[in-house]
Amino acid sequence: MSRRTFIETASAAALGTCATGCFSDCADRLGVCSWSFRLPLDGVAAEMAKMGLKRIHLALQPFLEGESRHGAAEGAGAFDKVKERLASGEWVLSATMIGFPQEDYTTLESIKRTGGVVPDDVWEGNKKIVKEGARLSAELKSPVLTLHAGTPSADAAAKKKFADRVKFVVDTCGEAGVPVAFETGQETAEELAEFLQTMPGVGVNFDPANMILYDKGDPVAAVKTLAPWIRHIHIKDAKRTTKPGEWGTEVPWGDGEVNPPAFFAALNAGGYTGAFAIEREAGDNRVADIALAATRYREVH
Repeated sequence: MSRRTFIETASAAALGTCATGCFSDCADRLGVCSWSFRLPLDGVAAEMAKMGLKRIHLALQPFLEGESRHGAAEGAGAFDKVKERLASGEWVLSATMIGFPQEDYTTLESIKRTGGVVPDDVWEGNKKIVKEGARLSAELKSPVLTLHAGTPSADAAAKKKFADRVKFVVDTCGEAGVPVAFETGQETAEELAEFLQTMPGVGVNFDPANMILYDKGDPVAAVKTLAPWIRHIHIKDAKRTTKPGEWGTEVPWGDGEVNPPAFFAALNAGGYTGAFAIEREAGDNRVADIALAATRYREVH
């Protein structure tokens, strides 16, 4: 450790903050997205215990009809075990999450067409997923339910329909007593902020890598724009595409273009005091990549 780093760390400790300027409890705020392991929930619990992680961003898909990208179906016994783990303190729930079965992430164009609440032909079925996701989130006393809302086409009628459907999501979750946060993705921070100003009560699940993967701006600058709405954070990194119109590349945390020190500093400056959930959705060595992200996070906290 250099003399400068030692002084910065010691000064931060004296102020009750870490070297990146966060409050001293920020190491305890780290968790993981359940679907990142690609394991049944018993396997997720085992790996989390090895890594010393308690906080979990829990995909509800294993308990819902529909898509299986976020976890294969598990029965009522598995849901009861989730409740037991939360009650015992083995897990601390940072958020729940739902997805929709029609979502196609093959290309940027396919997810724009099929993402979130946008497609008409599956909306009635997706309303049921929203209702059931809200019910399960309420049963687990989730602090927030996250999802990708999708992006409407530019015409006024499509925007109005999109806003009405988002309001259905917000109202349904509100009736269950569960706040909603939409994940950053297919829009710039400015576009998202403009929409959020028209939709009271909606928050943001901020994924810095998505800003890069979709080529929608700098995540550090986006934090400053979206700070009033940020309710939950993903720890995920990526490299921007060199071919416009194609996906960027997800990489292990710290190997991409997010710039973690600047990212954490921007969050701290914006007053964020919530949870951080490691998400890994690419690569064939998920457990090791998640462990690496946890180590790198802890090194600066």
